[in-house]
Amino acid sequence: MTGQGDICYQFAVARSTHNEGDPAADLRLALAACRRAVVFTGAGISTESGIPDYRSPSGVWDQYRPIDFAAFLASDEARREAWRRKFATHATVAHARPNRGHLAVAALVRRGIVTTVITQNVDGLHQRSGVPDDRVVELHGNTTYARCLDCGARHELEPIREAFVASGEAPCCHGCGGHVKTATISFGQPMPQAAMRRADAATRAADLFIAVGSSLVVHPAAGFPMAAKRNGASLVILNREHTPLDGFADLVLNAEIGPTLADAVGLD
Repeated sequence: MTGQGDICYQFAVARSTHNEGDPAADLRLALAACRRAVVFTGAGISTESGIPDYRSPSGVWDQYRPIDFAAFLASDEARREAWRRKFATHATVAHARPNRGHLAVAALVRRGIVTTVITQNVDGLHQRSGVPDDRVVELHGNTTYARCLDCGARHELEPIREAFVASGEAPCCHGCGGHVKTATISFGQPMPQAAMRRADAATRAADLFIAVGSSLVVHPAAGFPMAAKRNGASLVILNREHTPLDGFADLVLNAEIGPTLADAVGLD
């Protein structure tokens, strides 16, 4: 049986013959050599769909200071402000469409090359691109709907928006009266343990781990690439900028994400 170390060796040997003029050539070789790939995505894959990232000078955190989860729980004013911000920016996510990067990842899932997509993103674009829900692990939740923090009931956003515009009051759960919040993980909020366990299991089973569009500085999520590497997987990093883990990767591509993934996968 071919082990993960053998996969890494095959990849390393194949790389010696790659086409210097083709930035996606090495990624194609890595995909051809693997059996169980995991794709890990950050904000960079969605900026090409018009969704701003968080850390750039024009990103979300440059406009809004994050509201801590404890403040959301303790203050009605903080809850109102959180919902005001949500609806001020909601159209950007609601109108966004999957780009070539998302579609390339979906194609890899369909082909059975990628077993799991682990994402730090909350925009739901992987699902909209065709990746089944059970193949996506959302580490930071999802901003396209809301949940009651007490009973866990799902709430759709449009009725909340209509009521918020009319009253200016933060929503409460119709079932139990608990606070309702977008289904995202805020600063100070515990990470979703079920999602973390799924991500850890997929990472340990992978022989190729591809980190796409992530700065790889947000922990604990950023720990998964190194966990895969320590477990014997080949590590590929595709990002426009350098990351702190570049020195540990088998392949680093500083390139545009959508075109590079589409080229590597063979999308028109």
